[in-house]
Amino acid sequence: MSSRVTTDGVTPELRAEDCSSLSRQTHHPRYALTNCTLYTGHQVLQNHALVVEAADILDLVPIDQLAPSLPQFDGRGWAVAPGFIDLQLNGCGGVMFNDAITADTLDTMHRTNLRSGTTSFLPTLITTSDAAMEAAIALVAEYRRRHPQRVLGLHLEGPYLNPKRSGIHNKTYVRSADGAMIRRLVEAGPEVVRLVTLAPEMVPPEYIQQLAQAGILVAAGHTDASFEAALAGFEAGIGMATHLFNAMSAWQGRSPGLVGAVFSRPNVYAGIIVDGHHVHYGSVDLAKRIKQDRLVLVSDATPPVGTTLESFVIGGQRVFYRNGKCISADGTLGGAALTLMEAVGNCVRQVGIPLAEALRMATLYPARAIRVDRGLGLLAAGYQANLVVFDPATLQVKGCIDQGQLAWCSDDFEPLG
Repeated sequence: MSSRVTTDGVTPELRAEDCSSLSRQTHHPRYALTNCTLYTGHQVLQNHALVVEAADILDLVPIDQLAPSLPQFDGRGWAVAPGFIDLQLNGCGGVMFNDAITADTLDTMHRTNLRSGTTSFLPTLITTSDAAMEAAIALVAEYRRRHPQRVLGLHLEGPYLNPKRSGIHNKTYVRSADGAMIRRLVEAGPEVVRLVTLAPEMVPPEYIQQLAQAGILVAAGHTDASFEAALAGFEAGIGMATHLFNAMSAWQGRSPGLVGAVFSRPNVYAGIIVDGHHVHYGSVDLAKRIKQDRLVLVSDATPPVGTTLESFVIGGQRVFYRNGKCISADGTLGGAALTLMEAVGNCVRQVGIPLAEALRMATLYPARAIRVDRGLGLLAAGYQANLVVFDPATLQVKGCIDQGQLAWCSDDFEPLG
C-alpha cells in the first residue's frame, strides 16, 4: 500500500471508500476458500475448504468433497482464522472515539481494523462527561441497527474510577457513580452498553449488581481495591479485569490486591495488552498459566495505529508515539499502538503460546466474555463469515473477509488470480 499521508498523518487509503484494495471485493453469493490451513477455534484443518454463503459460513468440508462447480478463492497456502474481536479500542486510523463521537469515526476505525484482521470491536469511551456518554449510547444504538456484527456495543472505561489509578484519564471527569446514570446504562442494555470498567471500591455493590443483572459485563479497572474489596466486587457481579496488571493494585505477598483476586477466581476474565510495554512477557506467561481460557487479548489502540501520527491528545494530555510506545510528557502510558495480530504474534514469539491458542485469545475467548460466541469467534457452520487470512510464517495479515465479502487484501493476495 502507498505510504503517502495527508497533513494530519492519515493515509489516503483509509479515507477513500473506493481505494484499490476495497475495489477487489468479491460478491459471489456462495464460494469456497481453498488452499489454506483453517484455524477453526477447536481444531486445525488441512486439506479442507471453507464454504461461504452470503454473510455466513455454510460448511467446512474435505477438499475432495467440494462441488467442482463452486467458485473457489485460492488461499495461497496461508492460514485462515475467525476475524479478531477487540474489546478495548480507543481509536485508530488517526481518530479517537472520545474526540468525535460520530458514525464517521466508527467507519474509520473499522476500515483501519480490517487491515490487521479485526472485524468486530467495542469502541471505547474513556472517562468523560455524562453528555458525552449519552451521545455515545445514542450513536452506538443507531450504528448497531446498520452494522450489528461490526460494533458489538460500547465499552465505557470510566468515569467511576479511583483517582489514584486513573492514569491518563482526565481527572476532571473522574467521579462517584450516579444512580440516574446507572439506570440509564441498564435501560440501554447489553446490546448497546456491552462493557463497563469501574473501580469496585468506588462503586456501591448494588450498582454493580444492577449492571450485571442487566447482562452488561462489568470489569474492574483503574482501581486500588484491596484483595477483599475486589472479591466483594466479584461477588456483586464483576466478571472481568481491564488491562490486567495496569492501573490496578498489584499482587504482593501481604497484599494480593486486584491482581491476586483475579488470579484467585477462575471464572473471572482478564483483558491484557501484549505489546511488550504495558506488561512484561514473563507476567503474560504467568497470567496465561493461571487464567487459561479466561485471558483475552485487547489492543487498547489509539490514533497512531494505521497512520504515521507522532502525537495525539487523550484525556486532555498530549501523548507521543515513540519506539512503539504511547507516552505522555510525565511518563504515563496513554493507550497503545498495537493491533490484535501483533498481540497474537507477541504471544507466539515472546511468550511461547501456541499459535492456535493465541488466536483463540483474540477470537473465541473475547466472544465468550461478552456472550456473542453463538455467532462469532469460530469457523463453524452458521457462524458469521468474518475471517482473517494471514501468513502463518510471518504472521502478516494478507486479507480480511467481512460478512462474507473480501473487504481488504494485500497487494500479493489475488484470490481470484
